[in-house]
Amino acid sequence: MAATTLTMKLLVDSSPPRPRVVFAEAGKDTVDFLFSLLAMPSGTAVKLLGMESMVGSIANLYASIEKLGDPYMEPGATKEAFLCPTVLSPAASPKSSLLCLPGPPSAPKSFYRCDRGGLYGSCRNYVTNDRGARCPNCGSQMIYDSRYVSSGTVTQEAKGFVQGGMATYTVTDDLMIFPMSNISNMAMLNTVAVRNLSALQEKTVQIGYEEGLAIVKASLQSKTVLTDVFLRKKPNSSTPSLSNNGRSLPWGA
Repeated sequence: MAATTLTMKLLVDSSPPRPRVVFAEAGKDTVDFLFSLLAMPSGTAVKLLGMESMVGSIANLYASIEKLGDPYMEPGATKEAFLCPTVLSPAASPKSSLLCLPGPPSAPKSFYRCDRGGLYGSCRNYVTNDRGARCPNCGSQMIYDSRYVSSGTVTQEAKGFVQGGMATYTVTDDLMIFPMSNISNMAMLNTVAVRNLSALQEKTVQIGYEEGLAIVKASLQSKTVLTDVFLRKKPNSSTPSLSNNGRSLPWGA
């Protein structure tokens, strides 16, 4: 699978004592990814982040299932259903490849009836997507194809969650997301008490697998997610380089 990389443009207040993200500008794909975190099962989060990274006791549940012996499990039950659950939201699937998340299960494409389905009225009422299942009415195996007839209405499949095109979105440091506008951005500067407009700088960052994991972890632990992921100095790393990328800020700072 090809690596998926998203981008986000940060507006950084570089004033001492430490830089912080005021807000970020993001497009559809990045916002779809952020919203897809709501569809991530807790078992998947533990698997991705590692049990040692989890706050609270959810990791203990994960470890307990891993260690549980087969004699204590119901017939047909699988550990993978809890340890590697699928993502249930179709809107979360287009960019789920960023964290290698499984997509939602597809709808069954084949349906079956018993051999008496065309002769006996009661048997006509039963179809199944499990070939070989027994008919509840006569007990015969349901192995004969039934043709599904659609209503003729074409339903457009959602490609993510938010609109793309010309639309861009503001993402705050604590992951509040709303459509971007100059008015809302100016209000955000007042909300976070930016004192020195000349200290504002733009920084474009890429979000790959490692950054995606870091966002998942920080979203469970912090109210300053973007600052923690992209600006906090890590061991053996240099201080992030900030620049306005040769462009003036939209409010003329």
